Amino acid sequence: MASKGRLNKCIGELKAVFQEYASKDCEQGQCQFKLSKRDLKELVQKELDMDAAKDPAKIEKMMNMLDENDDGQLNFHEFVMMVIPVACLCIYF
Repeated sequence: MASKGRLNKCIGELKAVFQEYASKDCEQGQCQFKLSKRDLKELVQKELDMDAAKDPAKIEKMMNMLDENDDGQLNFHEFVMMVIPVACLCIYF
C-alpha cells in the first residue's frame, strides 16, 4: 500500500485541526463542522502564534471577514481562506 504524499497528509492534518475545534452542527440527519467565534479564538490561541487572539475586537473582525455566508460560523472552506494567507506569510520568515 502506497503512503500518502506530504501534501495529502497536510490537508488531512488541516481537516483534523478544524474538526478538533469546530462544533458539530447536525440538521436533518446531516452533520457539518463549523467554528463559532469562541471556537475560532481558541484555535487561534492554541494553534497560531498571533497577537490577534488576545484581542476580542480582532477576533470579531477576523470572523466578519471570513464568514462569507454571514451565518456567524466558519465552515471548512471559510477556515481554509484564513490559513492560506498565514501560510503565504510564513515563507518570508
